[in-house]
Amino acid sequence: MILVTGGAGFIGANFVLDWLAASGEPVINLDALTYAGNLETLASLRDDPRHVFVQGDICDRTLVDRLFAEYRPRAVVHFAAESHVDRSIHGPGAFVRTNVDGTFTLLEAARAHWSALPAGEREAFRFLHVSTDEVYGSLGPTEPAFTETKAYEPNSPYSASKAASDHLVRAWHHTYGLPVLTTNCSNNYGPYQFPEKLIPLMIVNALAGKPLPIYGDGQNVRDWLYVGDHCGAIREVLARGRLGETYNVGGWNEMANIEIVRTLCALLDELRPDAAGSYSRLITYVKDRPGHDRRYAIDARKIERELGWRPAETFQTGIRKTVQWYLDNPGWIANVQSGAYREWVARNYAGRGEQA
Repeated sequence: MILVTGGAGFIGANFVLDWLAASGEPVINLDALTYAGNLETLASLRDDPRHVFVQGDICDRTLVDRLFAEYRPRAVVHFAAESHVDRSIHGPGAFVRTNVDGTFTLLEAARAHWSALPAGEREAFRFLHVSTDEVYGSLGPTEPAFTETKAYEPNSPYSASKAASDHLVRAWHHTYGLPVLTTNCSNNYGPYQFPEKLIPLMIVNALAGKPLPIYGDGQNVRDWLYVGDHCGAIREVLARGRLGETYNVGGWNEMANIEIVRTLCALLDELRPDAAGSYSRLITYVKDRPGHDRRYAIDARKIERELGWRPAETFQTGIRKTVQWYLDNPGWIANVQSGAYREWVARNYAGRGEQA
């Protein structure tokens, strides 16, 4: 059994679904169900005994200790994080609490659990920390892509809090010997992504006939990784990664934001044409956000060289799957936007803590 934190969020939930489909090994899923956590994403697992959902906070040491004692997981896969740069600018405190204090709490609970394990189980235990390429800072147009040895230069409260959590994970390995692994991924996209992020926001706004807001000149560049590929990479790192090492996970798809939006508009024009004309008519440039990093690019050669992983999806195949998923799942989108799913969870789980 493994413990997954943040397993009702976008990447975490995709990982839980992928993990159970690929391995069948049971999962304890700990998630606080903040605005971006959604149990509807995991609806297919509602009656699956391999999935134990626990609503709770990774900062709650008593709860985390109880989960380790009760379920004795052989590994932790740590997704739980506040992850939206714009939100971090307006409310950095939540990012420090979850991403720094929460990771510290989880590391200490994992260390206590690991230290008490019998020798064979101790050697097999793993703590995999899922992080971001944003910790590396911003690149110029011709600078080489981020490697695992690139110095950290975080520029937002979000990336600074993730950088701090990465340093804690590294320190717990070097100081206490905790068997850790870290992955730093590029921008994920795919099914079940909360519509505050670029790709789902543009799809949802376009379908509603709303403006498609582009920061600045639209030339900010990101590397894009299909979430299913990311899940596969995490499984490989957990199974065969070298202890204490960091692995960059990228899609080999550098694209400017405006290119992404134009691609989405073209796909929507094909798959769901609008009588009013091309969706590109809705593109609107807005004032840039403070400290907006110009370019990220991931050099993912290490994980390919050491573990044989490479993304299966091109951007063209992955983005088509993504657009089609949003077209096919209007109910999921409507519930996320309305907040009805959060009200349901509050009613259903009041006084209950967990369910199998």
